[in-house]
Amino acid sequence: MNSKSLICLVFTVLITCIATAQNSREAPVARDSIVVPHVKYLDTVAVTGRQIAVSARLDKKTFNVSENISRAGGSALEAMQNLPGITVSDGKVLLRGSDKVMILIDGKQTALTGFGAQSGLGNMPASAIDKIEIINNPSSKYDAGGNAGIINIILKKEKKEGFNGKLGLTAGAGALWIKKENLPSIRPQYQGTPKLNPSLSFNYRKNKMNLFFQGDNLYTKTLNKNEFVDRYYDDGDTVKQQTKRNRTTNIVTVKTGMDWFQNANNTFTISGLFSSEKILDRGDEPFFSSDLSKRNRLWQFLEDELKTTATASVSWQHKFKQPGRLLNAGFNYTFHREDEKYYFANIMPAYTGLDSFKLLSDEHVADVNIDYVQPVRYGRFETGVKFRRRFIPTNMQFKPGLHSVLDSTAGGKASYGETIPAIYGNYIFENNNFEIEAGVRLEYVSLDYHVNPGHPVYTSDGYNYMQPFPSLRTAWKINANNRLSVFFNRRVDRPNEVDIRIFPKYDDAEIIKVGNPALKPQFTNNFELGYKTSWKSGYLFSSLYHKRMNGTIARIGSIAPGSDIIYNIFQNAGKSYNTGLELMFSQNISNWATLSLNLNGYRNIIDSFSVENKYPVLNIYSAAREEMNSGNIKFNGLFHFPKQLDAQVSANYQAPDLIPQGKTFSRFSIDLGVKKSIQKGKGEVFLNATDVANTLRLKKEFRGNGYVFVSSDYYETQVFRIGYNYKL
Repeated sequence: MNSKSLICLVFTVLITCIATAQNSREAPVARDSIVVPHVKYLDTVAVTGRQIAVSARLDKKTFNVSENISRAGGSALEAMQNLPGITVSDGKVLLRGSDKVMILIDGKQTALTGFGAQSGLGNMPASAIDKIEIINNPSSKYDAGGNAGIINIILKKEKKEGFNGKLGLTAGAGALWIKKENLPSIRPQYQGTPKLNPSLSFNYRKNKMNLFFQGDNLYTKTLNKNEFVDRYYDDGDTVKQQTKRNRTTNIVTVKTGMDWFQNANNTFTISGLFSSEKILDRGDEPFFSSDLSKRNRLWQFLEDELKTTATASVSWQHKFKQPGRLLNAGFNYTFHREDEKYYFANIMPAYTGLDSFKLLSDEHVADVNIDYVQPVRYGRFETGVKFRRRFIPTNMQFKPGLHSVLDSTAGGKASYGETIPAIYGNYIFENNNFEIEAGVRLEYVSLDYHVNPGHPVYTSDGYNYMQPFPSLRTAWKINANNRLSVFFNRRVDRPNEVDIRIFPKYDDAEIIKVGNPALKPQFTNNFELGYKTSWKSGYLFSSLYHKRMNGTIARIGSIAPGSDIIYNIFQNAGKSYNTGLELMFSQNISNWATLSLNLNGYRNIIDSFSVENKYPVLNIYSAAREEMNSGNIKFNGLFHFPKQLDAQVSANYQAPDLIPQGKTFSRFSIDLGVKKSIQKGKGEVFLNATDVANTLRLKKEFRGNGYVFVSSDYYETQVFRIGYNYKL
């Protein structure tokens, strides 16, 4: 199906929905839109509105996951794909084209979604999520990480009196049709992949106690990767390969805790989160000659991985007699274990070699924070301190077989240590016409990475710095319906432990990923001008932004002399820039339909740079300045029909984009969903389909010294789901 046919399909669905609603004589019930902002005026009062999608101060947008019908029953990653400003690529969330996003859960960083890097979103059930907040320009009271901004995932937690809860069950299937056939002589790719997600949440509140519980189990089989790569070398050699990865995942997530309202001034909260994620990957990777007449090699692997996460949090809030004066204190501890076992079969024309390795990584993170709010004559002052200690010992043991291709000398032990004390001050002033929020965060970072002394290339490394991270937000209230805002902040993206991990990763036999202990932080200055105008039935939000990155972190691929193997190694690739314009438009078509459009156009620039790759041998890679215009378009329609029937259609388009050493190509998809309330509002059933036309694929082109390769990933994107939820 071509792009014109897909566009026609979107408009056909819209016209059908509009005609159905207009022909109905029964008055529909007004319902919330998919986008539900929550603007807090008092400590205990939350006011929601269906017509407004952007929070009044323009610094935070809040989205209700339960109203995202077309993505219900999937993962957190899937739930985000329809949100304005967000795109998804290679299993990562991108905000305005950048994957440097800090992911929080209930306002805190945890190993479940990564410290300094994203992880786990593809296997975190959306059924556990209440709301998602997008903060493009965080103030100085937030950690300084993430140049693109912050995504805060708020898990479900009821606060109603007495006993209440919700029970849900979702089932589905994906990969019903083959997008692209396998290359010859490998095992079949997954088809008809099952999805199952039972969930339970409840709370009991009486007098001074509130007990809460949220439990989910997400079981999926997925064609996680189906990438076809053509590699062209300057010496005339051509290699055609496929990387097919059949994945089976089962993840159990439990969150429970207690609020104790000691009195009107003191509240204590104790909570714990446990997650166990079991992953089995069965992969095939054949390598053929240019005309597919000869198979040169077959690389098969089995990855058996268990990820265990446990988080414990204690917090205390004290309200002083003076209105608005607050003290918050908290302690958060996270443990995360990564236990991986890889088994490889290297099938060559003359022999078969059997190799394996085992990786064990334990992550310990402790955070202590104190935050204080003091009202002053004009406005209020916020200040606080935070201390983080993070320690990650890792151990990689290689077990080479016959004619092993594994670099067993690159194994051993390594340890990552990170200490970050921080202090911030923030001043906020608001009146009927003007707002200002100005502050600065001062962070000291000490990072050390101790490498096995026997490593053939890398030695122990690290860095330390003390840096200020200022932030500024000003807003002019032109009138009740028009606001103008200006933002500035400085942020940092520190290398994560995986980014500097010295062990080569062999899930691709001839395009190998390696970390870099010499990697340094990436610093970014962000500027933004925002304007919002609203009317009775809708709004328009426009934003002009500019980002300047120094020490851009990216994987840079190079080949060693005399070899065709490509080594992708994290490097600081000089300076880069991103300038764009984002528009968010929403219009209510009476009380039965809301149409929303998100347009984001930007220009990416990557300055010329030169880096030194040390692994496996020293080689230099240099690149000239590159620039490209890109952007994305998102359409969302939410329709409310008689008899409490809701429907949603979403369409996403991503234009070609610039990446270091190459570019990505365009992609397009359409999602559909319907939901009906039953059992006098206590129950609901839904049916949805993602990528209904099965058009989504991820195509990239890379250029290095001596080679070019083009990859197209036909991974599973089309999934059909049916689900049922019941309010207890």
